[in-house]
Amino acid sequence: MQRRAVTLVEILVVLGLVALLMSLLVPGVHAAREGARSSECGSRLRQLGIAAQAYATTFREVFPPAILHEVAGSGVRTIAWDFAHDGAGGIAPGPLWSFTDDPGAVQQCPSFVGPSTFGSDPFTGFNYNTSFIGAEGSYPVPDASGALVGGWASARRGLTASQHRRPSQTALFGDGGWKGGANKFMRSPSSSVEMDLSMTYAGGQAFRHLGCTNVAWLDGHVSGVCQSCPGMHATDALLASPMDHPRNGFLSDDDSAYDPR
Repeated sequence: MQRRAVTLVEILVVLGLVALLMSLLVPGVHAAREGARSSECGSRLRQLGIAAQAYATTFREVFPPAILHEVAGSGVRTIAWDFAHDGAGGIAPGPLWSFTDDPGAVQQCPSFVGPSTFGSDPFTGFNYNTSFIGAEGSYPVPDASGALVGGWASARRGLTASQHRRPSQTALFGDGGWKGGANKFMRSPSSSVEMDLSMTYAGGQAFRHLGCTNVAWLDGHVSGVCQSCPGMHATDALLASPMDHPRNGFLSDDDSAYDPR
């Protein structure tokens, strides 16, 4: 019996059906993969929160510094919550390393792909509540005698554990992002601490997990937030750059998601 040849029209119909099925399947696969990465991201943020609480227990209710600048010989050593940088570009573990089992894995958001925007940090993607929780030091300046003052002595202190009245509603760590990539210093929208709106709008959260962002809250729980807020001082210019809203945004338009008091 002679077999009938497949016509060009039939081939095109089959190809069209395959293309249609692929167009339906690919978004579902992407969503499943991103869902898995988001889940892993939340697990890592939870570990960072546990590490910060362990640090505070060890150091009498004081949470890890967000960033300090210490005088080291003839140079300045910068100590951020995740890494310490010497003046020559070398990197050493930061304050949280001794409180985590595997800091090299914990401190990288699995959904962030890109270089650090702070020195040469090997891991990035997360940020830390710098407006209210972590101390922020100024660059060393000379005192009346001419000696350089840095470290904790020249830092704006964060709120201690005894001042935390709303831990379940206060962000501790989260997915950090601005127009240039990642950031590791979480800022609150009022800018009452920084007094610098450009710095504040560069300290937003990255809504990179299917339009949501993960947050480790001060009481230890982790959850997603899916509303990218523009903040109380929003202008078209600030939202475009440095923030890149709504890809990045705040957790609330005021300080209610950041100030634990």
